[in-house]
Amino acid sequence: MLLIGMLDSPYVRRVAISLQVLGLPFEHRAVSVFRAFDEFRAINPVVKAPTLVCDDGTVLMESSLILEYAESLAQAQGRTLMPTTLSARQADLRVIGLGLAACEKSVQLIYERGLRPAEKQHEPWVERVTGQMLAAFACLEAEVARRALPVTAAQMTQAAITTGIAWHFVQQMLPQLVPATRFATLSAFSAKVEALAPFRAAPHGEGTYVP
Repeated sequence: MLLIGMLDSPYVRRVAISLQVLGLPFEHRAVSVFRAFDEFRAINPVVKAPTLVCDDGTVLMESSLILEYAESLAQAQGRTLMPTTLSARQADLRVIGLGLAACEKSVQLIYERGLRPAEKQHEPWVERVTGQMLAAFACLEAEVARRALPVTAAQMTQAAITTGIAWHFVQQMLPQLVPATRFATLSAFSAKVEALAPFRAAPHGEGTYVP
């Protein structure tokens, strides 16, 4: 399998870390949707990261759908990142949803400030998205404080991975909007998981995953 996209994307990084923990071998090509648009379009005409090229050449996109496929592959090896009981699965889906919402709103703010000319930025919309992002992180902080997530590679779950990459992403990109001092539980959790081998092998930035 071939994973396409930059590791400065929380969605690409989410897939790269999850594939490792699931024990699924893959190659990674760091292609930017901005600086290498034509190269990306040659692989996936939609130009959407992450893109996964399966072993048979099928092209998948959207991190959650890619990971659904990965889970299906890993089942043959008895591996999964999701709980099997309904109550535990419900709790993890709540955490994953909050993490993905935090990522979505963070990315919207980055695009608004970084790509749209200042005179065309709509401050009421920026304030609304900022509020949504902070609400997502506040709820995530409460969830992790209430129910500790695993911090070892052997016990890693999708809820833990998504929480870890969401927090690390916003601290790399928008630390002034989401001060670590307000989210002590997430900060402590992130420090622990970022030290794990699957996270270190796919660090946030412009590099390439190294097995």
